[in-house]
Amino acid sequence: MAATKIEWTDATWNPVTGCSKISPGCANCYAERMAKRLKAMGQAHYKDGFEVRCHPDALDAPLSWRRPQNVFVNSMSDLLHEEVPMRFVDAVFDTMVKAHWHRFQVLTKRSERLAEVARSLEWPDNVWMGVSIENQDYVWRADDLRSVPAAVRFLSIEPLIAPITDLDLTGIDWVIVGGESGPGARAMKLAWVVTLRDLCSSRGVPFFFKQWGGVNKKQAGRLLEGRTWDEMPMSAVAG
Repeated sequence: MAATKIEWTDATWNPVTGCSKISPGCANCYAERMAKRLKAMGQAHYKDGFEVRCHPDALDAPLSWRRPQNVFVNSMSDLLHEEVPMRFVDAVFDTMVKAHWHRFQVLTKRSERLAEVARSLEWPDNVWMGVSIENQDYVWRADDLRSVPAAVRFLSIEPLIAPITDLDLTGIDWVIVGGESGPGARAMKLAWVVTLRDLCSSRGVPFFFKQWGGVNKKQAGRLLEGRTWDEMPMSAVAG
């Protein structure tokens, strides 16, 4: 288990590492920066840096974590990357089915592949499925997500790099919004966040504000109009 400071989850599990850029939100990828550091530190799973690699030795890890947790799947990759064989995707889902006491949060930018394979996968109630959206040009990923028979469908609107003014929340159970952080971080405007917060409120969709981001994300904090927004579609304690 890898504990994490990601605000909307408890732990990360990376049976796949590495990825490749497919849209503007990928430009300053934190996982790519981290993979380079881990390679320099001699971490075995990152000996090839940010090249896509499957790790069969990591598949059973959640089965040994006895305390129920929220687990972000592949924080250092994308499970639906085109270089990840379908048999390995199936194996990851098999573990999530077996580890029923955890809640698994899967997130992808490759929503087209997700829509193609979703009906061939088993979707237990403890598997949440989300897609990333960074600006108005990629709201169509939510359409692909709507076709997935997951118990909870969520949007990760992070990094939010431009205003989103037309977003259909039909069939969406949760929205996370956050700014980009780290070197070269692109600024996020208050009005962009408030628009999405108000949309969620009007549609009854739980809203989670993760961070303002920036070069020093800790200093920028995560208060929005004087408070934190930590809404979840259900209890944050998996079980």
